[in-house]
Amino acid sequence: MNASDRTPADLLRSALAADPARPLVTYYDDATGERVELSVATFANWVAKTANLLQDGLSAEPGERVALLLPAHWQTAVWLLACASVGVVADLDGDPAAADHVVAGPDRLDDGRACRGERLALSLAPLGRRFPTAPEGYDDYAVEVPTQGDVFRPYAPVDADAPALTVAGAELTGSDIVERALADARQFGLRAGSRLLSGLGYDTWEGVSAGLYAPLAAGASVVLCRNLDRLAADALEKRVESERITHRAL
Repeated sequence: MNASDRTPADLLRSALAADPARPLVTYYDDATGERVELSVATFANWVAKTANLLQDGLSAEPGERVALLLPAHWQTAVWLLACASVGVVADLDGDPAAADHVVAGPDRLDDGRACRGERLALSLAPLGRRFPTAPEGYDDYAVEVPTQGDVFRPYAPVDADAPALTVAGAELTGSDIVERALADARQFGLRAGSRLLSGLGYDTWEGVSAGLYAPLAAGASVVLCRNLDRLAADALEKRVESERITHRAL
């Protein structure tokens, strides 16, 4: 990161400028066998497209609230940074009835229909596949996002001291996120090139920090594992070796 970085979007821009080709998020789902690896550049491209979809497709404005009814997943990480880029509040597992917009995974579609604003559905299928048919009351993210621009520019500057994230009932500003992420990175001992394996969910600050923000702040990368409890101990150790893991959060 740079000393001037005050929001998660700033951290991503610094990572992109430093080394766009390095891995940033490697995702495993041990229920499906899926593995996806995103470089900083690829991740940033997904963020830019998603931020454009938020700003232009959903007409989301700074200060509005987006309920993210999503598990720990690489696309959830994209949405967190896209929200930070636009200046809207990412509300993890938030109340859709109180949100301006909702983004829901396949097992939370019924919950998300309580939102009166725009609704997007994510299949969370391997390779980001679309639904066979868009769920009732939703647009399909996988249909909408590919046509969005690869460069994002917010219509209004993002205020680092405005609310940016709600997780486990706690609301954090962009600068709060950066400060906490840096502190967590130091506590983990992360540095540039570190590889943190996280099996934590995105339902707590500890999980979302280990699974995204702390590695991003440190110039490190995360191996984000969903359904890790289905993996045998020897298979986990093989993953640690093959992915060159240096730190763990389990």
